[in-house]
Amino acid sequence: MPAPNRDAASPNPRLLAANLVNDVLLDGASLTLALGNLRRLAPDGLSTAQNLAYGALRNAGRLSFYLTTLCERPLKPVTLSGHLLVGLYELEAGETPAYAVVNETVATVAERYPGARGFANAVLRNFQRRRAELEAAAEADPEARWNLPLWWLERLQAQYPSDWQAIVEAQNAHPPMTLRVNRRRGSVADYLAQLTAAGIAARQSGEWALTLQRPVPVGELPGFFDGLVSVQDLGAQLAATYLGAADGERVLDACAAPGGKTGHLLELHDLDLVALDSDGSRLGRVKENLDRLGFVTKLSTKLSTKLSTKPSATLVAGDAGDTAAWWDGQPFDRILLDAPCTASGVVRRHPDGKWLKRPEDVQQLARQQRRLMDALWPLLKPAGTMLYATCSLFREENADQVAAFLARHGDARSEAVAATRAGQLLPGPEMDGFFYARLLKA
Repeated sequence: MPAPNRDAASPNPRLLAANLVNDVLLDGASLTLALGNLRRLAPDGLSTAQNLAYGALRNAGRLSFYLTTLCERPLKPVTLSGHLLVGLYELEAGETPAYAVVNETVATVAERYPGARGFANAVLRNFQRRRAELEAAAEADPEARWNLPLWWLERLQAQYPSDWQAIVEAQNAHPPMTLRVNRRRGSVADYLAQLTAAGIAARQSGEWALTLQRPVPVGELPGFFDGLVSVQDLGAQLAATYLGAADGERVLDACAAPGGKTGHLLELHDLDLVALDSDGSRLGRVKENLDRLGFVTKLSTKLSTKLSTKPSATLVAGDAGDTAAWWDGQPFDRILLDAPCTASGVVRRHPDGKWLKRPEDVQQLARQQRRLMDALWPLLKPAGTMLYATCSLFREENADQVAAFLARHGDARSEAVAATRAGQLLPGPEMDGFFYARLLKA
């Protein structure tokens, strides 16, 4: 059978969704990157395709179990799997009539693999007939039941013996859509009134946070493109509070992209703010976000004279671990290190992560985190504060990392962060999973 013609610009949402699932599960590509490439082509049906792909990937453990059980031999070509996983997801979700799911999925398969029409039809109809049997069998398979790789599940069970099941259930749920109101442009009450007038139901969930009753495209949010509001998880919004910055301070936001926390800091305080990221293209995202919020920005490869305009930020392209390449020698009052991590606390928003990460990635990322912490600590003023943050649940990246740092640095001490379990926030209905540690310099 010939290789598929993966026409990314096709308006067929089921074809686009199948391609996205294959990009992740077969090619090991980032879903964010694959979606970014697709958005540049602006095909019709992208929103539907995105929802289907996210749903299939969140439930890929169970759906893959179904598919393997239903197929007597390995799929040929293997790219049929994306189509069938999306079809199985739709059938199980039950939001579209089953006959329509089968007909449309089979028709989409036939466009690319004419000889596979009958096979695809048989797999989907066989699932309908055997659904109760398959669901019972999936309950006995840990990866299928919990939609997580076995190594990931076992790590959560070992590190959270009383909470792992609630954590996994939260990570398999659809995430809430939470907004952060720009305090320089209005109050939470004012923006809530604008949402109500637009027919969008929401409730206040944090000091500057509103959680929508149901997600909507950002283009439907009043004043979004004018900087009145940003989309940011409630747990991520806590970073600006925990950092404890004050007007007039010099602050470094290391690993700043895509700029959500950077924007929040500028909304709260008049700062001499430096936003650093090693990826120039991702730093461009920071600039786009700050421009939308109305802040002045300056792009640079090395620190020099600060911007006189407030509120503003200097955006620097550089490796946080190679400070000699970009630092100007002037110490910082506060440093926010939002370190690269497994993102194990936010997989409901990035469901590709749990299928792309490997056990060895945890240790590799822990070494990278250690390097960044040690490199940035000398840049902090005496009595300054470094906020170490990850969106991970794994102890090796969080509590163990901080304990090892304190053992290496006699001039550092940790300060408890309120409303957390020793710095750990667990995912739940209100927020994703994050870790925060306030490190104070003697």
